Amino acid sequence: MRSNAHMPAEWRPVGDVFALVGDKWTMMVLGDLEEGRRRFSELGRDLPGISQKMLSAKLKVLEREGLVERTVYPTIPPRVEYALTALGRQFLVPLEALAEFALMHQFQVEEARRRFDAEVAQPPAPAVLSLLRSTR
Repeated sequence: MRSNAHMPAEWRPVGDVFALVGDKWTMMVLGDLEEGRRRFSELGRDLPGISQKMLSAKLKVLEREGLVERTVYPTIPPRVEYALTALGRQFLVPLEALAEFALMHQFQVEEARRRFDAEVAQPPAPAVLSLLRSTR
């Protein structure tokens, strides 16, 4: 994860968490692990569109952040499972609130986007054009 060096020191932890939240794979991996322990191959099947390389990288980041634990079982071949830590389960609480907000307000956001895009696409009013010409 990036260091957010451009932010004041007291805000860096906030920036780090927002960087995690802003990544779609973080939310999807954590959401899948909410159901319980998963093997790497199970996660890959449960998350269509994620590459093995991305899944591996995301799991390492989440493990480093203390949200996911990796357990290796001494079998041949070794079996590896991933699970949420207590901190990871706590992290799901605000994620679920954000997801609920997104779902409850998706139509309002879409309407605001449409209005904005329509206004931006409108040519300037004639009065504004004449004002611009007179200042040249």
